[in-house]
Amino acid sequence: MSFIGTGFREIALKVKRQRTRIALRHERRLLQKSEINLGREGTTQAANFPELRNEIVALKKLEQEQKEVALRIAQIEEGIKKIEAEREQNARDQHAAIAKLEAEKKPLLHRRNQAKNSADVCERELAAVERRIQENEASDRDLLKQLSGLHALNPPPPDLEARAASIGARRARLPEERAELVRARLGSADAARLAKEKLIAAEAELSVVEKNIERVRSEFEGRDRKLNDNIRAQQEAVQEARAQHQTVEERKNPAYLNIGRHLAAQGIAPPNAPHLLAEAHRRREAVDRHLQHRAELALLSSQIDKQELRKFYFSVISILALLAIILPVAFQSPRKREWLPQETDTILSINNDQLERADLPKRWRKDQPETWSKLWSGLIGSAASTPALNLSRDAARITRALTTDERGKAREFVLVDTRREVTRAIRIIAGDKSFEKRTVSGLPVWERPPDFAVTRVGPATLAVGAPNEVNELVLVRLGMKPDLKITGQLFDRFQALDRESTLRLISRNPPDLSVVFHPIFTRGLLDVSQLLGLAMTLQNPVKARLLLKMNPAKSAAEFAGNLHDNPQDWLRVADSELLLYSQPPEIQRQGASNLELRFTIPEDSARLLLERLAKIDAAAVLTAH
Repeated sequence: MSFIGTGFREIALKVKRQRTRIALRHERRLLQKSEINLGREGTTQAANFPELRNEIVALKKLEQEQKEVALRIAQIEEGIKKIEAEREQNARDQHAAIAKLEAEKKPLLHRRNQAKNSADVCERELAAVERRIQENEASDRDLLKQLSGLHALNPPPPDLEARAASIGARRARLPEERAELVRARLGSADAARLAKEKLIAAEAELSVVEKNIERVRSEFEGRDRKLNDNIRAQQEAVQEARAQHQTVEERKNPAYLNIGRHLAAQGIAPPNAPHLLAEAHRRREAVDRHLQHRAELALLSSQIDKQELRKFYFSVISILALLAIILPVAFQSPRKREWLPQETDTILSINNDQLERADLPKRWRKDQPETWSKLWSGLIGSAASTPALNLSRDAARITRALTTDERGKAREFVLVDTRREVTRAIRIIAGDKSFEKRTVSGLPVWERPPDFAVTRVGPATLAVGAPNEVNELVLVRLGMKPDLKITGQLFDRFQALDRESTLRLISRNPPDLSVVFHPIFTRGLLDVSQLLGLAMTLQNPVKARLLLKMNPAKSAAEFAGNLHDNPQDWLRVADSELLLYSQPPEIQRQGASNLELRFTIPEDSARLLLERLAKIDAAAVLTAH
């Protein structure tokens, strides 16, 4: 196994070489920067060395180019300042011109408003006169109607003449009033016409001034936009010139680098910055030190046995390949199984946590404790005999799986899931002398005569019931007999029911439900179903979710229509007049053969349904017989 140590040693050397390579790159960058700084400050001293004549000439050409660029930048900036001054002057001129026009507009606006008010007053007066004329005509019609009605009376009233005279006098005054109103209407119409003409003239004058204001504003704004475009173009030119200036400055770095390296080699420092020479020497020593360290690491790596290194790499690649195969399989494996036999036909699961909190069980337990005790024992079946546990307190879920063998005999498999590990309960059972311990395929089973056994099939799961059924659950748990796969049709539909429901019931042979339990659903509903699942929450109100998979000969769409039209024929407790719903169910189709029903169950129906699941309703037994 020495190749493993060799491999890890080579990996450590590779890591050190990489770290040295990164540090060397950094030190070289700092060395180059320090030599450039030394060359920039030592350009005067470089003139004394003929071998640096080319660098000096190149620097002078680049400096001349920089001066030209700097001059162009100064000219452009001066032009920008002039344009900014023009923009400010344009803004002042615009403000003055607009203020002058606004001053001219103000009296015209006041005159227009007065004319508008006068026109409105005249319009209102004309409307009032028209209204009074209409009232006069209406009064005349009303008086004429009264006079006609008075003459139509039979027999005539004794004061007919007096009343007729009164109405006639009132009608006689109306023409004079109407003539006055007509004259007033003519005068109001003339006044309204004159006021409208004045208003039109004032609005025309005001419109001319407003157009002038808009024209002046658009002219000044156009001039401002043009100046703004000129400024933008000048600013772009300045940016280009500054970028060129920086490029020329960077082109000077190779010359400064050569000068700095020569001065460092000669040990000549600029009089105004002697520390730059010490900095360059220090960076050069750091680079040499890293180069030496890298060479030492390369020598150590070359002395390693290559054959052992190949063995190490082959082992690592093999382990990674195995992990690539194993990990997907591990992650795709089912996280949980219901450890029940494969031939399971019906599953009844009770969520004890929800049962303890639900409203209906609380009231039932309080009002009828004896009936509730019988109901609880009937619902959990043989789990009621579980020793060392208080199921109402310790159990989290109780699952009953029912099936029939070849001879038609019913078999029941019971799993009790507890809230914590069952080690203490197993210790108590092991110490109970009424139990006999035996082993099934290496797993201990405790049996109590005549027909009860218990064993541990999970950290917090007990299998209880008849000895033969418990033995089979052990074989299923150990993988020696096929279990209810998580991908099976029955288990898929079982998982589709809400795990937080108080009670879940599912059967892949619905007609047999009347054999396993007392009759619950109508025979018609059971016959058309290939698979049936029910989930109930026992809060107030009791809510239910019913899953149906139709027989191939039945159409889900047709059955959904029948169920929608006549729900009382299908959703009622068998052999009873009680309906399973208080409101018509909500029906959802899932594919060609699956239906999902959601509805609220009346409390009486829910009580009877639970009693029949627990087999404690005597009336149902008599009816079934």
